[in-house]
Amino acid sequence: MMKHFQLLIFFLSTTFGFAQFTISGTFSPAEDFTYAFLYKSSPDGASYVDRAQTNAEGNFSITLDSTATPGMYKIVYAIPPEDHNFDIIVNTQEDIHFNFSFDDGITFTESKENKIWANYVNAIQEVNMTISNFYQSESKNKSEYQAIFKSLKETHEAFLEDANGLLVTAFIKANEPYFPKDFEDATTYSNHLKENYLKHVDFSSELLQSSDFLTDRVNAYMFDMVDKPNADNYKQLLFEVDELIGNNSHFKSIVYTNIWQRFVTNNQTEMAIYITDRYLLDLAEKEQNEPLKNALLAYKNTSIGAKAVDFEIPLSQTTLHNLNSAKNYLLIFWSSSCSHCLKELPVVKAMLENQPDIQVIAVGLEEDLEQWESERQKYPEFMHAIQLNKWDGDLVKAYDIKSTPTLFLLNANKIIIEKPNDAEALKEILGL
Repeated sequence: MMKHFQLLIFFLSTTFGFAQFTISGTFSPAEDFTYAFLYKSSPDGASYVDRAQTNAEGNFSITLDSTATPGMYKIVYAIPPEDHNFDIIVNTQEDIHFNFSFDDGITFTESKENKIWANYVNAIQEVNMTISNFYQSESKNKSEYQAIFKSLKETHEAFLEDANGLLVTAFIKANEPYFPKDFEDATTYSNHLKENYLKHVDFSSELLQSSDFLTDRVNAYMFDMVDKPNADNYKQLLFEVDELIGNNSHFKSIVYTNIWQRFVTNNQTEMAIYITDRYLLDLAEKEQNEPLKNALLAYKNTSIGAKAVDFEIPLSQTTLHNLNSAKNYLLIFWSSSCSHCLKELPVVKAMLENQPDIQVIAVGLEEDLEQWESERQKYPEFMHAIQLNKWDGDLVKAYDIKSTPTLFLLNANKIIIEKPNDAEALKEILGL
């Protein structure tokens, strides 16, 4: 009887138990890595799943069961996480193993899904290099031309067939190259390549939305394939992307925020403000995304060319916009508890001592009123304002203050004309 019971238990455990799979990797050099964190990606972001410590050889392993959801996952291997991660495709039916180093990137040694995608990308890149060499040589050999594009088509179709039934199929379909029917010169081919670049992308696919693929592809379309990087062309490209994404406001806000950040990084202020006003502020409202809305308004309000946000200067019984006594105004956001501020303010005071056309407005971001009162007495030439609760006040948000001191140089109309990093930069701007 006991034997039969044990057999029953074994039968039930094997019949109803959950199959397991493993995500493992080897980081090198091992001493540069300590943990691998696994996150499940979705169009809304990423949720933590598990973590594993790397051993002396740089190896780690995370075991999951088949109740895990298939889709896109991220491995985070250092901080900040947004700069130190990579996507992996997880179908929950196979083990995944990879090798990773900063020099060589990621190489999958186990996982049909991920190996197919990596090999596909490499194979397509090789054919594209052949195409590029053909055009650079200015060859007119049509048979050679046709053979190259035949190879490109056969390569794409072979991988598509191999990926049948797998998640990676969505990526290969979205990446379908352009296949010209007849010989095309370089300009014509380039134009058709751009027209085709997003043609096969399914922007409604949650799998693609959960990966970096879509944002990377849109960024390439916006910034790497534009002939003349001017405002009119960027606006047209944004319109095209808007049409392709459709009514998915959540995903559109993610894509457009990414583009906005690129404009900001490139100091393309006009376009950063355009995408803010034309698309992103409305999207932030629809998504009730207050952090995004605040970031957009802060950038817009503090960009060179913007009119500085007005505020009261109680000790002088006026407001910033009502000042009319100088040709330029220097806003300094500082704190009496900031040691760097206490070094910079005397330098600014000495620098502007013989500059009567520049009025300093020093805004204290404070926790302690008494300490601020003591410090501000040292600068009677400055106009003074204070915001208590230091980092939580309206002026911190309006002027996007991340650290102290922060400086803004305004003209007579209170338009921001420069944002010097420190007193030395201010000296250079003023030519003193």
